[in-house]
Amino acid sequence: MKNKEIGIKICMGTGGIAAGGTQVMEAFTEHLRSSGIEASVEKRCSMHRVGCRGLCAKDVLVDILIDGDKTTYQYITSEMVPRIVKEHLIEGAPIEEWTVGEDYHNFHRKQVKVVLSDCGNIDPEDINAYIAVGGYEATKAAVKSMTPEEVIDIIKKSGLRGRGGAGFPTGLKWEICNKIQSDHKYIICNADEGDPGAFMDRSVIEGNPHAVIEGMIIGAYSIGAAGGYVYIRAEYPLAVERLKIALRQARENNFLGNKILGRGFLNFDIKIKLGAGAFVCGEETALIASIEGRRGMPRAKPPFPVYSGLWGKPTVINNVETLANIPYIMRKGAGWFSSYGTEKSKGTKVFALTGKVKNSGLIEVPMGIPLREIIYDIGGGIEGEKALKAVQTGGPSGGCIPADMIDIKMDYESLAQAGSIVGSGGMIVLDEDDCMVNVAKYFLQFTQAESCGKCVPCRIGTKRLLEILDKITKGQGTEDDLKLLEKLGSDIKSASLCGLGQTAPNPILSTLKYFRQEYEAHLEGRCPAKVCRDLLTYSVIEKFCTGCGACKRVCPAGAVTGEKKKPHTIDSSLCIKCGACFDVCKFKAVAKE
Repeated sequence: MKNKEIGIKICMGTGGIAAGGTQVMEAFTEHLRSSGIEASVEKRCSMHRVGCRGLCAKDVLVDILIDGDKTTYQYITSEMVPRIVKEHLIEGAPIEEWTVGEDYHNFHRKQVKVVLSDCGNIDPEDINAYIAVGGYEATKAAVKSMTPEEVIDIIKKSGLRGRGGAGFPTGLKWEICNKIQSDHKYIICNADEGDPGAFMDRSVIEGNPHAVIEGMIIGAYSIGAAGGYVYIRAEYPLAVERLKIALRQARENNFLGNKILGRGFLNFDIKIKLGAGAFVCGEETALIASIEGRRGMPRAKPPFPVYSGLWGKPTVINNVETLANIPYIMRKGAGWFSSYGTEKSKGTKVFALTGKVKNSGLIEVPMGIPLREIIYDIGGGIEGEKALKAVQTGGPSGGCIPADMIDIKMDYESLAQAGSIVGSGGMIVLDEDDCMVNVAKYFLQFTQAESCGKCVPCRIGTKRLLEILDKITKGQGTEDDLKLLEKLGSDIKSASLCGLGQTAPNPILSTLKYFRQEYEAHLEGRCPAKVCRDLLTYSVIEKFCTGCGACKRVCPAGAVTGEKKKPHTIDSSLCIKCGACFDVCKFKAVAKE
């Protein structure tokens, strides 16, 4: 092994660190030293952290590269490191039982990575690692040899649309701002990712913050902005820390600050603004108010921020994924990017694939890919081989796509027609054990709690919707309640001030459309999925009960009675329907109906 070039890459995104990535890295450092293999960029063995690798369910993921030949290990812990160093690095024999399997390769096979192409590959805390793969080349080309209008033309031809949810053409937004005369302009990166189950933007910043910074620099040059902000949630400490490091390194390398790349006319710098966790601040005017030091509440539009934004100046707001696409489009061309996707939805989209799917994680796929391929080819199908019931897309603002529409194309137009949205990229898989009424209630609880309260339709309307759903899940609803949900939901969508209220009814309206029979079952006092607590009844199946007394011991209400080694009974008048007896019974002697 003396003449071999060794590389070690360890997943150190949030998922990797949570799974023990820091300890794994420390163990490699220790055992490389004790084995006489020094981990240094200057020597024959290099080791570095990388961002999210996508398949978070298999962290800690570790790549071992020997003269370019890569072996990927999964579920690695610090205790496993000594054997990897001894058998693989020193003796040259990979440990096959620890390497990734076919499901890992299937997870990546149908993905097309643009935004995520360098995440999981480069050290996010080293600007030279980004530069080595072509980073900041697009900035140099744009600033030194192109006019702002030529840059905008490339972005327009690429067909890139905003990846934050609205899908507005990015090049058109830049072009509008470019033509406005103003003494000051701003560009803002919206990293206020608040959807439940969403971690796309966080992972991009953790894995490749320089791509986002470079996208902002090119955008600033195109519109003539001298100031920029990254509005990011304070709940993302790792992303914030890596962003700070990246900004410092960009300034040191003259990509930010005064006279960028020696061009005397180009001055641009970026500040970080930490958000306090208000979901509504993902809305652009509420975000602007927060940066200005005011309470994050939306205002009526027009004027749109591109005309009057931050401190009344023309402002372009793009989300993380949108900006991270820019350097790659500039380097590889508009035609390359537009070759992916559909006629109206070009390029790729990053999704956070979560829920009842075998392979959960971060994926990037061409726009227009059938949902079936995401769930079954990339995701590996449903956990426990259960039946797919629905897929919820777009977070609290989205809708639920039923299993019989599994071949729907994942693009802006198709999802909108089905009553959902692409949104920022959240994707939650639901199976036969999920209650769709309860799912709608869950998302409405979130949006109702996150409403800023400025407009009556959202402040009061979402509260009324939640009250009706609560009635239904308790078996107290009526047919008139279903009609009221539809009418009130429609009114809230049309009358609310901002996108939060305008989309809040989507989970209800889509589940009413595709799963009305579940709502009707609740009106009859039944929850088909056996989820809604108030509609459940617990009883003992005598022929299975051994009289072990486990259910009796855990019952907090004293509802279970019976002698040892004889069938027990549950007094329904005392039962509080907590389910403790059902969970503890090893003999499946407790029925839940």
